[in-house]
Amino acid sequence: MTERDANAGDGSLPRAVDRTKNASIAAGEVKTSRFPRTSRRMRRVDGVLRRRQPSLAIVLEDVHDPHNASAVLRSCDAVGVLDVHLVYVHDEPPRGALNRTTSGSAAKWVRTHVHESIEACYGQLRARGFRIHAAALREDSTDLYDLDLTVSTALVFGNEQRGVTDAAADLADGTFSIPMQGMVESLNISVACAVSLYEAMRQRRAAGLYDAPQLDDGEMATLRADWIGR
Repeated sequence: MTERDANAGDGSLPRAVDRTKNASIAAGEVKTSRFPRTSRRMRRVDGVLRRRQPSLAIVLEDVHDPHNASAVLRSCDAVGVLDVHLVYVHDEPPRGALNRTTSGSAAKWVRTHVHESIEACYGQLRARGFRIHAAALREDSTDLYDLDLTVSTALVFGNEQRGVTDAAADLADGTFSIPMQGMVESLNISVACAVSLYEAMRQRRAAGLYDAPQLDDGEMATLRADWIGR
């Protein structure tokens, strides 16, 4: 597995602005390359990291549409997912959507990991104690709302047209489906992911999993130092 981190003044400013700038510097609020390292920004970063859920992960298998990929990463950030695992065997990844340097991109706040195969991806997740559930319309699929999403869980979503591969479904610990009441049998992948993640957040909030940090002190400090400069 490899981790993709895809990770002057000229003297003419008004004096009041110069004084504010000097006061900020004196208070230790020095600038990074793009953002001020203010105490407010540090509190924001710390608060978000305290709510990150390293025990909840998303796997994308051959999701090629950049808008879908971007929307998935945005939902992951909103719910507190830290890690998204990418498997591209039949399609090319939408690299622009996964580039963390894009302004305003959720990819800056979510770690993406690339795997050569679904078997390799699942092996990495299982070594970390994850249960794996693939989104698939099968007769024996479990209703999303019957899953226990408070345990270490990876949810797998597949290609826009084909869905998850048979291998991704067969090798998972189980498949799940989102109940629907209309004529259409499936949701857009980014919508399906958002619905699933918000059910996970509902369960995890009720279980108190957002109340205390899941990251250890060392990883928290490493991520904090990295995020402050983004």
